[in-house]
Amino acid sequence: MLLLLGDHCSRASAIPWKSVCGVEDGSPLPLSVEPGMASCATPCAMDAATKTDNPNSMNGSGDTGRDEQQTGKGIVAVDLFCGVGGLTHGLSSSGVDVRLGVDLDPGCRYPYEQNNDAAFMEADVSSLDAELIRDQFDPSRPSLLAGCAPCQPFSTYSRRKDKTHPSEDWKLVHRFGELVRQTQPDLVTMENVPPLAQQGVFQELLDELEGYSVDWRVLNCDELGTPQTRSRLVLVASRLGPISIPEFDLPVVTVRDTIGGLPSVAAGEKNDDDPLHCASGLSETNLRRIRASRPGGTWRDWPEDLRAACHRRDTGTSYPSVYGRMDWDAPAPTMTTQCFGYGNGRFGHPEQDRAITLREAAMLQGFPRDYAFLQEGEKVNFSQLGRLIGNAVPVSLGRAIGSILVDHVAKCTTQM
Repeated sequence: MLLLLGDHCSRASAIPWKSVCGVEDGSPLPLSVEPGMASCATPCAMDAATKTDNPNSMNGSGDTGRDEQQTGKGIVAVDLFCGVGGLTHGLSSSGVDVRLGVDLDPGCRYPYEQNNDAAFMEADVSSLDAELIRDQFDPSRPSLLAGCAPCQPFSTYSRRKDKTHPSEDWKLVHRFGELVRQTQPDLVTMENVPPLAQQGVFQELLDELEGYSVDWRVLNCDELGTPQTRSRLVLVASRLGPISIPEFDLPVVTVRDTIGGLPSVAAGEKNDDDPLHCASGLSETNLRRIRASRPGGTWRDWPEDLRAACHRRDTGTSYPSVYGRMDWDAPAPTMTTQCFGYGNGRFGHPEQDRAITLREAAMLQGFPRDYAFLQEGEKVNFSQLGRLIGNAVPVSLGRAIGSILVDHVAKCTTQM
């Protein structure tokens, strides 16, 4: 379901995306800061915002099924804080040409470059020269700056109790806004955790987007075809004309749909054909606990002697999903950096007596089954790979964002 723009976009003979919708290069667009309320007060204002079924935009195959010249295929993008490539992979599958991914973590290089047709730059975005981003853009094509600043300060799993220097939490969001201002891309997208919207830094970011039409809202990833319940704040902005985020309502993808076909693996073992399909070991006590667990249940289903001491206290009763099994016929819970551990959340396999494997976690994040994370002969490091997988942008979320931008550019460049 995509929200298409109105029918008054005009084609410019020389550089169409710089003057579509009656907007000349450098002309400001009114700024919209309310979620779900995109600005429309331009010569290309929408007569009516119309939802339309468009199977080509979100078919999941990466093939938009439309002529390149009538889509946003020409969008050239740079992905900041790219990680192992979840956002890049999703954007690329929707027809966006991602040229470069930037991340400080050297462990991201191999999976990013091995699975995506883009270069990887190991660099700290906080000190990145804006000229390096501009060098990737093509003046004859629409440009996109995308990114997800690390969101650990907002995570319910990793909030620090001691906030001695709270400004440090926001510096990378600040920096993203600065780079937008310095590079002036035609399109901008950012995704992050929903609590960011309540922080002053978010309004400051919106202020940096003066001259852009802006829309933002919180999206539930399970409504985008992601097999997990994950909510993300998504922002899109355009200098080309009014842009808005539609409502998505794709069929629910379940745990069974996603990992039901993988071969069985015991706790502490790995699959010989796929080193990433490996499960962390379980103590004898945890093995007894998971055998006493049912899909979708809680530790309250266990006999009293299996319950942890912390669960017997009043303070422990509010975390029922810890040590839980996933439900085959529902989306998985949010994948975290510790999702490979049975005691870290509802990360027990629905029927096998173990936590989910790293491969299963990656697939629940939307990565293809053959997405390469390990070089030949490289040993599995659960903590490192769990961090890379848990911190990734779900691929289907990247695809949804890409479809919005592709359809936006296509509408503006094809309407007479």
